[in-house]
Amino acid sequence: MVNYRTVTLAVVGLFLSVSFLTAPAMAVEKDGVMMKDGKLIRMTEGKEIGRMDRETTLSNGTKVMMSGKVIMKDGKETQMQEGQTVMLDGKMIEAIKNMKMEGVPK
Repeated sequence: MVNYRTVTLAVVGLFLSVSFLTAPAMAVEKDGVMMKDGKLIRMTEGKEIGRMDRETTLSNGTKVMMSGKVIMKDGKETQMQEGQTVMLDGKMIEAIKNMKMEGVPK
């Protein structure tokens, strides 16, 4: 017969392991470069940490230029628009997801 205490500890250990594995992935989703008021702003953990001060190459090879021009690793070019964010993995998030909607309940 299996000891319930052992099973409980195993389940708790499993949940803790999974939570530690997902934490870095969630942090990456909040890190990137956002176009705000015509300037590129660096974001860490979802908070503005300052203006981008040099061309940046992201983890997937995408380059973000000081002008807001984004050159994907396949050579495709695009210009960032107000509110758009490029995450550190090269994923582009559209402006509507970044805007605060005043008067809309959360």
